[in-house]
Amino acid sequence: MPETVPISSARTKIGVVGAGSVGSSLAYAALIKGVAQEVALYDLAGERVRAEGLDLAHGAMFTPSSRVTGSDDVAVLAGSDLVLVTAGAKQRPGQTRMELAGANARILESLMPRLVEQAPEAVYVLVTNPCDVLTVIAQKLTGLPPGRVMASGTVLDTSRLRWLLAEEGGVSTTSVHATIVGEHGDTEFPLWSNANIGQIPLRDWTVEGRRPFTEERLDDITHRTINAAYTVIQGKGATNYAIGLAATRVAEAVLRDEHAVLPVSTVLEDYRGISGVALSVPSIVARQGVVERLVVPMDEQEQAMLHRSAAAIRETLASIGY
Repeated sequence: MPETVPISSARTKIGVVGAGSVGSSLAYAALIKGVAQEVALYDLAGERVRAEGLDLAHGAMFTPSSRVTGSDDVAVLAGSDLVLVTAGAKQRPGQTRMELAGANARILESLMPRLVEQAPEAVYVLVTNPCDVLTVIAQKLTGLPPGRVMASGTVLDTSRLRWLLAEEGGVSTTSVHATIVGEHGDTEFPLWSNANIGQIPLRDWTVEGRRPFTEERLDDITHRTINAAYTVIQGKGATNYAIGLAATRVAEAVLRDEHAVLPVSTVLEDYRGISGVALSVPSIVARQGVVERLVVPMDEQEQAMLHRSAAAIRETLASIGY
């Protein structure tokens, strides 16, 4: 295993593309957690991005980071070690992530070549939806190795799932081991076959002498996880805080060379017979990006569901000419 490089050994820079609610929340989370010494915000809306940059910079005294800039000049991203792309059309109430595909694909076509010109050595993380579809497109447009172009994928969905399970199971979320895989969207699914709390299989977990995780209850939790974003969007118009934290967790894993296992989405090559589409599977995330995709245990139903997710991504790609 490569030697881990401490984050303090070299000055690190994060570029955030898009200064809307998601991009700004992401930059805020990155500053508070001290993920990088410099955070650069880029957006075509000059007045907005400069204001967001100033607002964040005014709090720099209270964070471990040292510099924040906001600009409508793409050169602000020059030399970034990691670029997180949040720019794109916003998901409207009732609109699926896949319905966003065409508009956001066109945005990427003009955006990605300019980003790579400014930060040719960066790892790229797509946060814009539908992130799996856009990851395939971004990797094709840039020609970068698949491991250097990923989406935040089901990192957030997994957090949503673990929160629900922890509430039901009466434990901390850190004690819950369960993962959402597949599309970041309507065909995603939890790996119930190996989910556990404190090494006890989830279905065997007891609370006051009863087993709360019946098949009916697990189906309800799955439904609530998949539809969590729609619930938030319906109430406040967008999701921003949790995805900001989730994307920042991915940034940490990259810049700190953690070799952390996270369910990020990359273009797969013969993963359980799936190639050419991006899906979230447990992956080792390090300074170079995704360095390995783990072939975790799945039962027959879960394998079939993974292929269903792949088919949904492939269908959307074909519908927009990819």
